[in-house]
Amino acid sequence: MKILLTGQTGQLGHILAGDLQSLGQVICLSRAEMDLRQPDQIRSVVRAIRPDLIINPAAYTAVDQAEIDVSVATQINTDAPRILAQEAQALDAGFVHFSTDYIFDGLKMSPYIELDQACPLNIYGKTKFQGEQAIASHSDAYWIFRIGWVYGAHGNNFLKTIVRLAQERQSLNVVADQIGAPTWTKTISQALRQCLQQRPENMSFATYMRTNTGSYHLTANGEVSWHGYAQHIVSQLALLGFPIKLAPDAISAIATADYPAAARRPSNSRLDTHKIRQTFNITLPLWHDTVDQCLAELPKFKQAENYKF
Repeated sequence: MKILLTGQTGQLGHILAGDLQSLGQVICLSRAEMDLRQPDQIRSVVRAIRPDLIINPAAYTAVDQAEIDVSVATQINTDAPRILAQEAQALDAGFVHFSTDYIFDGLKMSPYIELDQACPLNIYGKTKFQGEQAIASHSDAYWIFRIGWVYGAHGNNFLKTIVRLAQERQSLNVVADQIGAPTWTKTISQALRQCLQQRPENMSFATYMRTNTGSYHLTANGEVSWHGYAQHIVSQLALLGFPIKLAPDAISAIATADYPAAARRPSNSRLDTHKIRQTFNITLPLWHDTVDQCLAELPKFKQAENYKF
């Protein structure tokens, strides 16, 4: 089975490229080999490879910059998923796509379920939701995983930013009125692998995915604010012996209104994961357990890949 993976240099694509090797021949393409801003190139590459499964973690994720680069965000987050879904359908291939908690406005008082109405507050969320709609219109063998507050050792993310700032500053202001569940790239990758491994032997990915096609929320268990998340990271760094200058109680809680940004963010990014747990019988970890695991691995990755935190 051939698996076509986009976004191999991104924080999620990077780990998927390694974790999915046991499921088939994973073909990872660079932007030069398949630029998601070029529809004709997408079509020609997919038709040449003829994959059995397409996995698309690639996205335009610069939330504030998307307010300016609307055209590029639309090309990557809306148009490219539509074309990939069309090509997958034509080849009778399955299609896995990753979306975001930012399709919701955050006004709900409880975690969002898959059937809740989308109402994105920003261009990023809008283009991602339009991508979801396009996939559902052009494929009957797809999984859309909505993820949020993603972090990992590879790429740029909140966790790595706090690790760096903790070594540089003695005080910090962090937003405290936005709530979500920090989710490790390894959690996402392992969950996807478990879902795909349940495919019966000799059944195609597309045939299997038609039995449970749709959208799924995929985040760690529990909830925390960005402020609480930052405090947890710094506390754990101290326990691990990192050379930090910042103490947890030197992190001040501020309101979203006190941190100006081009794009509005939802105050509630909690996603209900009952559907994915019930459908695929998988267990999702608590957010703080995986944050601790990730932090414990950072020195190893820093030495191996010369990361600058």
